Amino acid sequence: MQNDDPKDRAAFDSAIQALKAEIANAGAHLSLDASARLAYTRQIQAMANDLQFEAMSGRITWAQAAEQAQVARNTIMEIIRGRSTPIGRAMAQSLKAEGKTLNELIARKAQQIHGPTVQFDRLTAAQQNAVYGEIVQSAGRSNPKVTQTMRGLSRAGRGLIVLSIALSVYNVATANDKAAAAGKELAVTGAGIGGGIAGGALAGLACGPGAPVCVTVGAFVGGALAAFGVDFLW
Repeated sequence: MQNDDPKDRAAFDSAIQALKAEIANAGAHLSLDASARLAYTRQIQAMANDLQFEAMSGRITWAQAAEQAQVARNTIMEIIRGRSTPIGRAMAQSLKAEGKTLNELIARKAQQIHGPTVQFDRLTAAQQNAVYGEIVQSAGRSNPKVTQTMRGLSRAGRGLIVLSIALSVYNVATANDKAAAAGKELAVTGAGIGGGIAGGALAGLACGPGAPVCVTVGAFVGGALAAFGVDFLW
């Protein structure tokens, strides 16, 4: 005998709405973070190219170019992290908590070029400029593996958003009251995305920086709770 209990049907519909909202939530997170990463890659490359041109044309010294490159890259990194979702920010912090200082970069590049026992202050002016030049060039390079991964995630994110939209369109098309259904779809999906961002931010505060697993759980729990709540109140 078929069970047509309205409560069971309502619970099923609410679960489906929450699932659809979570699909949109995941798609939004992936798309936003991928866009932020690609913007970061473009901006640091443009910055490094400009500083190389300035140094090669004699407008600034290579030492000044290296110092500006270090400051600019760290600044761009922090700005882009501020535009990322809590999940994207936590993942970035887990990979690199903060940018390196100029002295750390000088020591690292000098050792890479001249060996582990090198003393930078004993290098010739030309050798020091070569170290500074490498710092400027490296400031314009992002981790290629991370960038390639984010390109793939960007495509996945767009696919999830398209899927969520398709499900919403179907729900509206098959509803008796299409205007009310459209409003509900918009409200539940928006709540799922907004709840995901808020949940991830709260988890980030609780877990601390550089905890992507904790923040991801918080984002999806927050998205699900928000979607359930709006669906229940509708």
